[in-house]
Amino acid sequence: QVQLVESGGGLVQPGGSLRLSCAASGFTLDDYTIGWFRQAPGKEREGVSCIRSSDGSTYYADSVKGRFTISRDNAKNTVYLQMNSLKPEDTAVYYCAAPASCGSTYYHYWGQGTRVTVSS
Repeated sequence: QVQLVESGGGLVQPGGSLRLSCAASGFTLDDYTIGWFRQAPGKEREGVSCIRSSDGSTYYADSVKGRFTISRDNAKNTVYLQMNSLKPEDTAVYYCAAPASCGSTYYHYWGQGTRVTVSS
């Protein structure tokens, strides 16, 4: 079965850290560009970060640059999103997906999401 499964969300205080995981099954994650997206209540979905399959280069939204790091562990067929210095405005459901390319609106696969809540 082909799927992406996110994990690692939860409740964290402002300034804290979380690491999200995006595990793939049924396909080799390294063959695909993988992106992290988030959607807060009442807001549109936004792209957070992306790692390209071609060369491993990365993209970050300005709102998370310097605080979030995307990485890939090919042996575990998993992509991670390390989130540091979290702010209340980072609260959202976070999804990983396999877009055709960073910024593309065509997606091969989507995960089910993991909720992140940043609150004191």
